[in-house]
Amino acid sequence: MIDLFKEFWNSTGISEILAGNWRNIVMILVAFVLFYLAIAKKFEPYLLIPIAFGMFLANFPLGGITNPPVIVDGETKEVGGLIYYLQQGVKLGIYPALIFLGIGATTDFGPLIANPKSLLLGAAAQIGIFLTFLVAIVLPQFNGFEAASIAIIGGADGPTAIFLTNRLAPHILGSVSIAAYSYMALVPVIQPPVIRLLTTKRERRIKMEQLREVSKLEKIIFPIAVTLVVLLLVPSCAPLIGCLMLGNLIKESGVVPKLTETAANSLLYIVTILLGVSVGATATGEQFLRIETLLIIGLGVVAFMTATAGGVLFGKLMCWITKGKVNPIIGAAGVSAVPMAARVAHLEGQREDPENYLLMHAMGPNVAGVIGSAIAAGAFMIFF
Repeated sequence: MIDLFKEFWNSTGISEILAGNWRNIVMILVAFVLFYLAIAKKFEPYLLIPIAFGMFLANFPLGGITNPPVIVDGETKEVGGLIYYLQQGVKLGIYPALIFLGIGATTDFGPLIANPKSLLLGAAAQIGIFLTFLVAIVLPQFNGFEAASIAIIGGADGPTAIFLTNRLAPHILGSVSIAAYSYMALVPVIQPPVIRLLTTKRERRIKMEQLREVSKLEKIIFPIAVTLVVLLLVPSCAPLIGCLMLGNLIKESGVVPKLTETAANSLLYIVTILLGVSVGATATGEQFLRIETLLIIGLGVVAFMTATAGGVLFGKLMCWITKGKVNPIIGAAGVSAVPMAARVAHLEGQREDPENYLLMHAMGPNVAGVIGSAIAAGAFMIFF
């Protein structure tokens, strides 16, 4: 009876934790923090709840939920854990591409088509990615592959960060993805101080002319033209750009409303759950609680703030060139956090003048940032 009790006790997670596996306890507490941010503070709940729960599950000792299958002489002796199989969608690049399909089906590129110059603001915001790469690569803790994966956090695009990191440095996937999604959730906290620091009150009060109406034909041609041009220049970003533009073409064609509804709702939410749980489960105590993780989180802040600053500063340049017709605030929306960054830019303008409506103007750089971050990821893949 005593031996049976000992065997039962040794099979529990409690015995493993008491044996000194403190890292798991810390990560479970981190999961609780993410639950709080997602549920109580409503910071990106659609993303943080699945991520936090994946982290929560993976850090229970002896659960085996992430264990790979045991194969002997080509025969499966023991099947793997549930999350091990779900994570194959991340490792094979399936989930990020499907997320982009859903994003495309929910995105209106009309403001970008109506004001093509806003594409430059989206491009300018990507400077945060490349400056952070230069900083990270000189640190002894990171090689070029890891530096590129960390730098892409500046794009504020979780699926792109996951896609690139899984290709170049999968061992830091948990740290990069959690940092990327956390900073996406903190857009309303991080961006306003940068905007106010780099712009004057007079600049923030600038009202922009109403955008022209974009025809249906333009909206149909746009995803086809972007796919053609971008993939000829940067073929490696085909999975992301291809799925993004396919989703948008489905939406703008107007002839397949059921496909649009499925891609924009059911598919997007299902894949978000699978992606979040899979990514969260990579943040185990052994992998996450290292000095490198703290550096990744710190560099992520640098990347995000630098990207915001790059967009705002280029917005100031456009403001000067156009003699005050462009509000520099919209440059902050050049990061890829759609539509949060555009909404923050709009609210910052209304903070100075309640009658200043910048949302549609900010959506141009915002959707351009989605394209820009995918191109930046493709450029890193070509380089490495």
